[in-house]
Amino acid sequence: MESKNCWLPDEVQGYALAKIIKVRDGIASCQALSKDRNTYEIPTSQVMLVEPHDHYPDDNCALINLNEATLLENVKQRYINDKIYTYVANILIAVNPYSEIRGLYSREMIEKYKGKSLGVLPPHPFAIADKAFRDMRMLKESQAIIVSGESGAGKTETTKHVLRYLTEGYGANAGVIEQRIIDSNPLLEAFGNAKTVRNNNSSRFGKFIELAFDKQAGVCGGSLEHYILEKSRLVRQSPNERNFHFFYQLFAGASDSLRQKLGLTTPDDFVYLSRGCTRYFLQPQNRHSLSDDRLSCDQKELGPLQDIKMDDLEDFKTSVKVMKDMGLDESAQESIFSILAGILHLGNVVFQESKSAHGGCVVSTQSQSSLNMASKLLGIEASKMSKALTTRVTGTRDLTIALRAEETSNARDGLVKIIYDRLFELLVTTVNRAIPHSNKQTYIGLLDIAGFEHFEVNSFEQFCINYCNEKLQQFFNERILREEQVVYQKEGLNVKSVTYVDNQDCINLIESKKSGILALLDEESRLPNSNSEHFTNEVHRVHSENARLTVPRKDKKFKNLRDSEGFLLKHFAGPVCYTTVEFIAKNNDALHHSLEELLHCSTNDLLRKMHNPKEAKSWTARRIQSNIAGKINFISVGTKFKDQINELIKKLTLSGTNFIRCVKPNSLMADHEFEGGPCLLQLRFFGLTDVLMLMQQGFPSRTQFSNLYSAYKPILPQNLRRLEPRMFFKALFHAVGMNDDDYKFGVSKVFFRAGKFAEFDDILRMDPDNLSNMIERARRWILTYRWRRAIYTTLSVIKLQKKIVLRQNSALCIQRYLRGWLVRRRVGYIISVKRDLEGMAKELRGVRESYKNLPEFQSKGYANVSQCYLLHLYNFKSLPLICPLNSKYNS
Repeated sequence: MESKNCWLPDEVQGYALAKIIKVRDGIASCQALSKDRNTYEIPTSQVMLVEPHDHYPDDNCALINLNEATLLENVKQRYINDKIYTYVANILIAVNPYSEIRGLYSREMIEKYKGKSLGVLPPHPFAIADKAFRDMRMLKESQAIIVSGESGAGKTETTKHVLRYLTEGYGANAGVIEQRIIDSNPLLEAFGNAKTVRNNNSSRFGKFIELAFDKQAGVCGGSLEHYILEKSRLVRQSPNERNFHFFYQLFAGASDSLRQKLGLTTPDDFVYLSRGCTRYFLQPQNRHSLSDDRLSCDQKELGPLQDIKMDDLEDFKTSVKVMKDMGLDESAQESIFSILAGILHLGNVVFQESKSAHGGCVVSTQSQSSLNMASKLLGIEASKMSKALTTRVTGTRDLTIALRAEETSNARDGLVKIIYDRLFELLVTTVNRAIPHSNKQTYIGLLDIAGFEHFEVNSFEQFCINYCNEKLQQFFNERILREEQVVYQKEGLNVKSVTYVDNQDCINLIESKKSGILALLDEESRLPNSNSEHFTNEVHRVHSENARLTVPRKDKKFKNLRDSEGFLLKHFAGPVCYTTVEFIAKNNDALHHSLEELLHCSTNDLLRKMHNPKEAKSWTARRIQSNIAGKINFISVGTKFKDQINELIKKLTLSGTNFIRCVKPNSLMADHEFEGGPCLLQLRFFGLTDVLMLMQQGFPSRTQFSNLYSAYKPILPQNLRRLEPRMFFKALFHAVGMNDDDYKFGVSKVFFRAGKFAEFDDILRMDPDNLSNMIERARRWILTYRWRRAIYTTLSVIKLQKKIVLRQNSALCIQRYLRGWLVRRRVGYIISVKRDLEGMAKELRGVRESYKNLPEFQSKGYANVSQCYLLHLYNFKSLPLICPLNSKYNS
């Protein structure tokens, strides 16, 4: 290990190069190769060696030194060389290039990837899409492709590439359906995406697109479901961020007559736009296409915003065309434009406190024209709108309460957010109606949802987005890590387990029915006098013992934030401090009765259509019921979002899943710049280091015996088809050069090492000449296998015969020893008695000789002694072979 290069942790680069200079007692001394040349000591078990020979494979599982540092380095080097895609087994890592890579997504490339197994060609979203399609067709099971990553990582663009591949590659007969699915993207992006500091085209909503396929595996329809639009952006943006794209497209692309009709000038003149960035995106050829009366001051001074894929002038034309294709005629389009312009004018209305004795507020004289214009565009009388905004009708007796200026401004902002949200829902519904879909078909679902977010100020939107990412991370852990290991156990494969962090406790903290943060928020929102500080204090009280939640001052960054103003939640991706001041307002999706009735009275047909007439008939009853219960009108945004996410997880659970992990390489949105530290954190958040270890140790590719047998049986000759499945597969695997360690047979499935199934499939489907050679190798292997098995069987029989003889002789030997032992046990005491008697007889003979020498020898005494001896000798001979110890002899 000495003199080898290794990696040392580095805050900026993630890992920095070092050299091992000494190893002693399990400790390696490593010298950094940077300018400081510092020396560090680390345990040898934690040493991460550098990959030799500049080895940067397509699949990270093929790394020689498999560790977190080489994973990061491989992704970095490939990115620098415009190889922005890398595998971790079946998972695709996509690094945003922030530039156009010529030919990477061409029509030729689509044809190139069609029908190719994963790993045959370089990593690409097309390969993941094709794998999902082939799995759907072979397994007759719907598939899902989960595209995840933080804002600016390229999720939306990656989703577009996958969608285009599936519709163009397998939707040739779909015609209009295919085009509508493709066209739905720019329309929804125009109304649901915005420029942020991290991403010029950031999705401010999540979406799940379903592509339906018929029995012939052709695209036959689709549908779209959206999740939690960031409505707060409509009324407030950060200085370097924009409102939703279509507002700027409307300013840049609308004709002069339309602008005059809508009362539009420049973004600087509207409060809902002027708080943020007011510049347009324009390509160089359109830089001077707009007249000065359309340009903001910043636009004139700094010029347009630059992005190779965005142009507000051209995008307006595209959006209008898509609306028409989706069935929205000119009248509906004008209604949409009027609603959007009405929102902007309504945002310019200023309220000031009334000097009358009744209190309340009134519309300022300076903004009366804005109110009149907004009323005209929204189809609502100005007097009714003014009254509905400045007062609230409550109670069963229709008691009118005058509102303060601040309350009126909040009510106005709430009104425009509801209008825009329902307009967006109408557009989604329009798209779904234009694309037929049936639940009976299998589908491929594309999930594009905002990644983990952590800003300086995090509010309710970030809380919901991060909750969603907690659920998706848990699903990833369950599907990829836990279930993978469970499958190995069930199938009898001996694979080393990989530990991972379970985030179920964090999810329970958020969504628990009684004590979860969302439940506590709903409970507070229903109170007549709800208060954000009371809600925050209740969260801290209920979860005071929970390690996942703490007060903001525990983090130095938020030491100025009071405990009642927020909470610090420790997510899987790191701690986030949430400011709760707007949680209650953003969690309520309902308007008070006066504003709801106002919208139902609109002469704008589209605005009136956006409201459910069934709800309109029940407003009075709902208001009475709410006031009887002592609660305000309330529709929970958080609970609705939670239910949507849980339904999504159920849908994903019932589908086959494929993952694309998008990585943001740098914070500057610059090409060929790679910030190692932030990228390493993203890879960790994705759980890819755990997956790397599991996939390298395990067998990520697998299929049922029957499915594999059916798939390849038609292309093979009859003599191979007659083989039983396991023998059939063994012959094929050995014929293509696979080792025994490249695959394993389970109970019902055959498992492959990473990339090996792709090699196997590629070889089997090659040209006929090579296939015939492979079949000949398989035939020879079978003959060799059978000959070896016959030899082995014969040797085994001979060896068995010898073992039988040996066992027989051993049994006889054991029997002899056992019989001898039994006999000795039975007659051992008799022999002992016999010896005693013989000794007594010998002694009697000596006594007799002594008697003979005595002068007073008497024949009677001798006779008695001799008789006693003879009597006992007789009894001894007549004893049974086995007798108890307390026998006649002892008596």
